[in-house]
This record gives sequence, C-alpha cells and structure tokens, in this order.
Amino acid sequence: MVACFTIRQTVKVQAFVNTMNRLLKLAAIFGLSVVVSVAARAQTNVLVWHKAAGTVDASVHHEALLPLLESIAVQTGWHVYVEPGSTLDASTKFKNVPSGDALKMLLGDLNFALVPKSDSRWQLYVFHTTMKNATHLVSTEKPKHVPNELMIKVKPGTDVDALAKMLGAKVIGRMDKYGVYRLQFTDSNATDSALSQLQMDSDVQAVDYNYYFDPPPTPQSISPGSAPSGAISLQLSPPPSNGRTIIGLIDTGVQSLGPDLNQFILPQINVADGTPSDSSITHGTAMAYTILESMANASGSSRDPDMIQPVNVYGSSDEQTTSWNVALGIQQAVNSGATILNMSLGSSGDSTVLDDVVAQASQDGIIMFAAAGNTPTDAPYYPAADSGVIAVTALAQAGQLASYANSWADPNMIALPGTGVVYYDGVPWVVQGTSTSTAIATGALAGNSFVHNWTPQQTASAMIGHFTVPSQ
Repeated sequence: MVACFTIRQTVKVQAFVNTMNRLLKLAAIFGLSVVVSVAARAQTNVLVWHKAAGTVDASVHHEALLPLLESIAVQTGWHVYVEPGSTLDASTKFKNVPSGDALKMLLGDLNFALVPKSDSRWQLYVFHTTMKNATHLVSTEKPKHVPNELMIKVKPGTDVDALAKMLGAKVIGRMDKYGVYRLQFTDSNATDSALSQLQMDSDVQAVDYNYYFDPPPTPQSISPGSAPSGAISLQLSPPPSNGRTIIGLIDTGVQSLGPDLNQFILPQINVADGTPSDSSITHGTAMAYTILESMANASGSSRDPDMIQPVNVYGSSDEQTTSWNVALGIQQAVNSGATILNMSLGSSGDSTVLDDVVAQASQDGIIMFAAAGNTPTDAPYYPAADSGVIAVTALAQAGQLASYANSWADPNMIALPGTGVVYYDGVPWVVQGTSTSTAIATGALAGNSFVHNWTPQQTASAMIGHFTVPSQ
C-alpha cells in the first residue's frame, strides 16, 4: 500500500533571501524498511608511517577515505589530492610493509599515483576514474582540541581510575553507561604520550582528543516589514496511546518562547555550566522555534503531541562546545526519553569516542539529524558524517545547494531550505545555515510521523529517498 503525505515549508525574508514557498511531496511504501545505517562498534585505528625506513604499520577498521588520506598527508608531508566522490571503507592490518605496497593495501580498489617533485613536496593522487580528476586537496590542518584532555571508551570491567593513575591523569568526566571517560593531563607532552599508549591498550576500545565544535551561526535581527506576518500558533494535543514523542535539542540554551510555545518545551538540561542571557536570541532558541514551525507546517495542524527536550551543551557562551559535551548531551537526551535528536552543530574533528556514543544511540533506535556545516567543503563534518546520523545540508532555493553549504558523498544526506525567520519576544530574526536545515528536517519528521501515524523510522526512510542533495 502506498501512503502519501505533504511537507510544506514557507520561508519569506524580503531583504535577505528570495521568497521560498515550496510544496514538497513524499511517497513511500508503508512498512518500508529503514535505510538509516547502524554503525558497528567503534575501534581504534592506528596508522604509523616510518618516513626514514620507508615502511608503514597499520591496524585499520572501517576507516573512511578522507580521514585516512588526512593521516597519510600529515605523516608523510605529501600533497594529497583525491577525486571528489571517491569512497572507501578500509580495513587492513600489517606491519613493516614498504610504503608503495602499503598504499595498495590501504586504498583497495582505488587508483593512485605518487609523483616525486624535486622542488616541492611529493604529490599523491587518489582517484576512481582518471588522475586528472583528483582535484581536491586533502587538508593537513589538524582540528583544534581542548589542551591536555583525552576521551576514552574502555571495555566493561576496566578500572578507569587505575588506568588514569598509571598515566598520571585525572578522571574529570564520566559516562559510566557508555564506558566513556574524560581524562585530564598535566601538559601536552603527557597527553600525546598517553594517546599513543592508549591506542595500543587492549582494554581501550576508542581514544581521541576532546575536539572543539564550531560556534553556531548567530541569528540576525530584521525589521518587521521584512518578515512574514505573525508568529506560529500551536496547541498540545492529548498524547497518543504510546506516549508523546520527545525531540532532544542538543544546542545552546533555549529561552522563553512565550506561553503558547513554552508548553512544547520541557525543563532544560544543562550539560555545560551557566545559562544564556536574555539580551538577544540564542541559537538554541532559534532552532526550537524552527522545529516547532516545521512541525506545524508538516502536519498541517496547529495541534501536535510532540515535545522538545533542550540540552544545553554550550553553557553561558554560544562560542564553543566540545566532543565531550556533545557526547554527554546525547546521553542526557536519550536518558530523558528522546527518540529523535537534533544536532545543529558540528566539528571537523572526528572523535572516535563520540562516534561510539552515536553508534550506540543508533543501535537503540534513536533517529539523529546533524548539520553538514557551512564551510563550504566536501570534507566530512561530525557528527553528521557518522554512520547512523542523517546529515542535512542547505538549499538556497529548490534544486540548488546553498553557496555556503557543505556536501560530501553520503547516500543518506538530505537537503532542505537553509533560511528561516523566527520570533523572539515579538521581534523577527533571520537564521541561516545547515543548522536551520537540520531543524526543519527534525520538525518535518515529527510532524509527518504524527499526522500519518508513521514511525520515525518510516518517515526518515521516506525523507532520505525524497530530499536528495542536488548534483553540483
């Protein structure tokens, strides 16, 4: 049986963007199996390039192409170019293998050419068609991380306090449910030394730095004449027999949206210290409003039983958060009953420990949307690029990717409008970026699941099949 439903998203900002008034139709087979992949348990990947000896050691488990090439570029000093759209799932293990043979084993079916340059660094070209198409320069800039900190995931039964003591570290954060811990060291040398030791420790399933996440986009105030007339109006419906759907909003703090909309907002959970001031709208407030508006447009009704659980991972500042806070935010949201997560945030740093927390949430049936980033590049952005997460990029208009939006090869990535107008204390604000697209996606899933009595998994499958990323 084929079931059809409609998502209606209307965004109007006369002074800033072209009018968007899209009627988006989805069709899917009722009972369609979920296509959101579930990640296998994360494992620590080790790649050591012995430049002087010209040999390589590797123990790689399901490593994606770009992180692998980034590691090669950093360790060898080569300029590495890759053909856009190339993909890889590298799994291999070897020791003291000559570098040419190591590249063959690491890159599998992909082609490569290593070109020596007498007056500059050697160049490695990786491609699946021809060498001339390897045009994307792999970045060797290391993502920024919190000084003197590591995140680790250990096997059940491991005495993490004894492990930390042996390394001269303190345990300053605990997620016992996931076996994930935050360690603090005395200096950077001790941190880097411990990272090398822990990568080889059989009791450690994953270890990485505690990466910083990019600041969220700042909403911009606009004149009332440039904004749509009137804010959204919603009312809570009686919960269905299986209870309300709770959306975990992992973001900055959420401020009051007024008596009508506040009934959809559960008491906030603060993972980071401090609360935002009320001097201007926060990113989290803008995302909460966008989710609710998208939910109302998708359901075609002013009544909905879904609620938002805000999880503040930024504290009193909207400038930075970390892999640890995001991982802790996921845990807190899920523990509070959230079955859908909105993560309008991200980082270029791929934390294997955060990857594992995401994988466990996915295995528990949690639907997760995350922003693809606003760089723009075709490099993966995390946690959007993690398996089990639906990455969301931004459209400027129907069929056209926004100029700022990241996009990479991912069959589950979706694209939705990246601009919206929100109201805070009666004042309109414009919000733009893949974070807005993510909030629209989350609201669309919740609204359509409610009005058509679909499971979130069925709705997610239909969205992935319909909201495809336009070719560039």
